[in-house]
Amino acid sequence: MMDFATAMDRLPLVAILRGIQPRESLAIAETLIEAGFTLIEVPLNSPDALDSIEQICHAFADKACIGAGTVLRREEVGAVRNAGGSLIISPNLDESVANEAFVQKMTYLPGVVTPSEAFRAIALGASGLKFFPAEMVSPAVIKALTAVLPKHIPLVPVGGIVPESMAAYWHAGASGFGLGSSLYKAGMSVGEVTRAALQFKAALTKLDGFAG
Repeated sequence: MMDFATAMDRLPLVAILRGIQPRESLAIAETLIEAGFTLIEVPLNSPDALDSIEQICHAFADKACIGAGTVLRREEVGAVRNAGGSLIISPNLDESVANEAFVQKMTYLPGVVTPSEAFRAIALGASGLKFFPAEMVSPAVIKALTAVLPKHIPLVPVGGIVPESMAAYWHAGASGFGLGSSLYKAGMSVGEVTRAALQFKAALTKLDGFAG
């Protein structure tokens, strides 16, 4: 499995495949990887999510960092690990999930909003911070937090991100982005996902300071 740091260095965009069906998971994952994506999340409230994760990991583990989103309970961490995933992403900060991710040696990105949540997540071993929902965390807030948060912790706004909104967050200090329905929503064709993926990639690669 590609490690999280390498994936973030290559293209710090997390593809959130909420609602994906196992029968389409390989085709969607393949088109994302061909577009340059290296971070793939299947939320656990998707149909048969663990099946999709297992299929994607089996086919593309050497090309991407793959795992689950909407991980809410400790026992779900092990289930994702058994499916081959290495990435645990949550909308919230839960100590039992954090501890299990640490035990399983998995990358953990909890959802946070406030400085207190952010520092608590780091103390619990978070590999990065998911600022969710991003609509509640403006670029000005991200900029202020970069003055006090450890420099090695990636800051990843998630929620409502579109290509046009990325620049302000990036210049404020965001390290990457989680992309939801603007990239993929249930029922989208492979062609539609390809076009959206390339638009996001193009927007990111134009930003000052992106090395790729």
